[in-house]
Amino acid sequence: RRDFYWLRSFIAGGVAGCCAKTTTAPLDRVKILLQAHNHHYKHLGVFSTLCAVPKKEGYLGLYKGNGAMMIRIFPYGAIQFMAFDQYKKVIKKQLGISGHVHRLMAGSMAGITAVICTYPLDMVRVRLAFQVKGEHKYMGIIHAFKMIYTKEGGFSGFYRGLMPTVVGMAPYAGFSFFTFGTLKSIGLAQAPNFLGRPSLDNPDVLVLKTHVNLLCGGIAGAIAQTISYPLDVTRRRMQLGAILPDSEKCLTMVQTLKYVYQQHGVRRGLYRGLSLNYIRCIPSQAVAFTTYELMKQFLHLN
Repeated sequence: RRDFYWLRSFIAGGVAGCCAKTTTAPLDRVKILLQAHNHHYKHLGVFSTLCAVPKKEGYLGLYKGNGAMMIRIFPYGAIQFMAFDQYKKVIKKQLGISGHVHRLMAGSMAGITAVICTYPLDMVRVRLAFQVKGEHKYMGIIHAFKMIYTKEGGFSGFYRGLMPTVVGMAPYAGFSFFTFGTLKSIGLAQAPNFLGRPSLDNPDVLVLKTHVNLLCGGIAGAIAQTISYPLDVTRRRMQLGAILPDSEKCLTMVQTLKYVYQQHGVRRGLYRGLSLNYIRCIPSQAVAFTTYELMKQFLHLN
């Protein structure tokens, strides 16, 4: 059973990530357009943008950048979930830290590992999603890679905005795994018959019922989002740097945070698009955790 455990774990995480992201891809596109104040849609709100994109760019416009997203999210989800399981073991065995703290630490480290490994793909995806029909600067994934590499300082061009991503990822992934793991263990301890059922691949292991899983994943996503959202806005601004008119004011993380706050304030700047992010993130996290738990049973990982 231990053979190919790594590979099976990798596939489970990857599939979980892809299912989660495809569910919410249109909301992702709208979020990027709003966060960086795209001039075609900047006067609109969340729902009006959701209606305006299909009119202007057709229904597939809602999925713009989704190809790059899938190529990124499979390794991202795979590395994150796999690394989480590994870090948890290491922290428990080597450092002797257990309980809720090791979940928080392992979640943060897993998130950061996944982000660093897949960051260039995220950069390309954001550039593609920010384009509006009729004004294409990049023709596709490979073309965008080439352009960023040649025009924006080689390899370092792909890592613009990495700092706020890592700083934001630590609390985001940390609290996400922490909240989910804690809710799961409390739920199974307090009401095992009501909330849990035996795992399909190992009857000795209790797992949460699917709807409870979805709920716990959703709560985890909402808490984590609220904590780290301004850093997400900062990251998008920095990633889009070269194609935004105010790019010279958004060179470092602190500069960008200051600039967004001074120009647009808290609600319309640092937290712009947050309501959309709840709508997007809660189902996304819920689907990710639930799919991962199901894939774990399907691939005999319990």
